[in-house]
Amino acid sequence: MRKRLILAVLFLVLFLTAIFGIKYWQNIQQAAMMAQPRPPATIASAEVREQRWRPMLDSVGSLVAINGTAVTTEVAGQISEIQFESGSHIEQGKVLLQLDDAVDQAALDALRAERRLAEIKFKRAQDLLKRQVMSRSEYDEARASFDAATARVKQQEATLRRKAIRAPFSGRLGIRQVNLGQYLEPGQPIVMLQALDPIYVDYTLPERYLPRLSTGQEIRVRVDAYAGESFNGQITAIDSGVDAGTRTIKLRATLANPEGRLQPGMFAKVKTLAPEEKTVLTVPRTAISYNTYGDFIYLIDENDQGETIVKRQQIKTGETREGHVAIAGDIEVGQKIVRAGLVKLRDGMKVELDNSVELDDDRVDTE
Repeated sequence: MRKRLILAVLFLVLFLTAIFGIKYWQNIQQAAMMAQPRPPATIASAEVREQRWRPMLDSVGSLVAINGTAVTTEVAGQISEIQFESGSHIEQGKVLLQLDDAVDQAALDALRAERRLAEIKFKRAQDLLKRQVMSRSEYDEARASFDAATARVKQQEATLRRKAIRAPFSGRLGIRQVNLGQYLEPGQPIVMLQALDPIYVDYTLPERYLPRLSTGQEIRVRVDAYAGESFNGQITAIDSGVDAGTRTIKLRATLANPEGRLQPGMFAKVKTLAPEEKTVLTVPRTAISYNTYGDFIYLIDENDQGETIVKRQQIKTGETREGHVAIAGDIEVGQKIVRAGLVKLRDGMKVELDNSVELDDDRVDTE
């Protein structure tokens, strides 16, 4: 029994010794691997460039029709004819729809007959007055009757003209809101009419920019419907005062819109261009590492052994255009920087250049 116990203890000691030996060997191997230098990271490079940029003020706004209204009727009546199609273009003065005017036309005929009779009496009175057969008061009464009859005819003709609803200006029609045979009340909307060429964009800027704004200043507009495409225009009006609630100034610019692609109500991203250009240093947007404690880039340099390394450089970022960012700091034109492959880099790390392919994180923002 004692012999068995001794054998069991020896076996346990040998087993534990083997386990600790294996773990010790694994730790030695791991330490040896950690002591080996890391392989250089593969990066793509670019150069700091000098460009001429016109300063821009960014804002948002809405597109507004130069003329836009809901076409209505001034008189009541039943629709007898519709002469337009929804969404079509119409010229100023063209008839949109006709209200039933049979009763008004008959009333006009009766008034014209009354005017003819009043005219005959007036001419007869003129002749009698010349021969001094009629008194002056009777002549004046005949003349007044003729003038009143003429006025009633003109009034009825105006009422008849209102039965034909015409386009107040040239533009594009919206969706028809009435039907043939429908009875219209005064003021009831018939169809929306919008003049689209040119078109306005209304937007605001903080009051501090007021000295930099003037009519005729160039703007560029982008809308979500035409991604990547910009529309040029000019500031045509600046509001006469600053909004007391928001401390902003309202501006209106005019854009050419010959094809009617821009529509009222569209959300617009507006850039107001300064008159003069300025020189800025730019780098690709992918070269910048944005950080809570400050943005930075990696400069490409060589160490004492002639190996290619990277150095971290703090910078200040500015405006972004077509995938490039304006920067400021201890940077010079022509310096080589890391364009792609920033994720695994650290200050002083060795790198290998490979500009033959686009790396995974080399993305260009064209906005």
